[in-house]
Amino acid sequence: MPMAPSCTLLFLLLPFLAAVTTSAEVAPGPAPQLNLTGILDKGGQYGTLLRLLNATHVDEQLSSQLKYSYDGLTFFAPTDAAFSKLKAGTLNGLTDQQQVQLMLYHVLSRYYSLSTFQTASNPLRTQASGAGGMYTVNVTSTTGQSMVNVSTGVATVPVGTTLYAEFPLAVYSVDDVLLPEQMFGTRSSKAPAPSSPTPAGKTKERKKGGAMPKNDVTAAEPTAGTTASNDSTDVAAAAAAGACVRLRWWAVVGAITLVGFANLVVVA
Repeated sequence: MPMAPSCTLLFLLLPFLAAVTTSAEVAPGPAPQLNLTGILDKGGQYGTLLRLLNATHVDEQLSSQLKYSYDGLTFFAPTDAAFSKLKAGTLNGLTDQQQVQLMLYHVLSRYYSLSTFQTASNPLRTQASGAGGMYTVNVTSTTGQSMVNVSTGVATVPVGTTLYAEFPLAVYSVDDVLLPEQMFGTRSSKAPAPSSPTPAGKTKERKKGGAMPKNDVTAAEPTAGTTASNDSTDVAAAAAAGACVRLRWWAVVGAITLVGFANLVVVA
């Protein structure tokens, strides 16, 4: 019995329908949205950072950027222990805008794996900016090793655990908060130059019209007039002492002579 035209058409289309169904089943769905806060929450030691990202809305900004970014992003994530190293009141002393800047200072506007840091050209621009332009960091690494350090001008911070590293996002843990030099100053102020010691045997110069220091009075040599006066006084004193001795000697001689004369009178 011959098949109906409709059945024949259906029979011929069956292979194509099966292929279409199979393609629909294996076709991948849309790529899952990258979630920075989810990565940090999974890490388990970034509570302070998560609160700051939420309060400043930087988490929303980064999520939006990741959807359309061609270069990707790199994020340095300070741990709770890192925030505990800050002086008490540091975060509360920042304005809302400064807190936003602090969070964006931890974001590089490009995806960097640990190996690509070795060929990176310093300084690297962060997403924080101010009156002087974009804030930057210097990243150095040891060739052949995964030792990476981030220098801000305030401190040098080693990069720790890799929390996530798949384009377009890399997230690295750090044990210190990255502090921009523009907000927190340099690492240390210059120490005052030490005063030069006074050379031995050399007295300080007297100010015009001022009194001479005590040690200079002691070290000062007497003038010629003073020396002559002292010499005259010493000569006069010596002469007086000699005259006194001579008077005493004549007095003794006179006394002896009187005693002898008295004895002669008594005998006579």
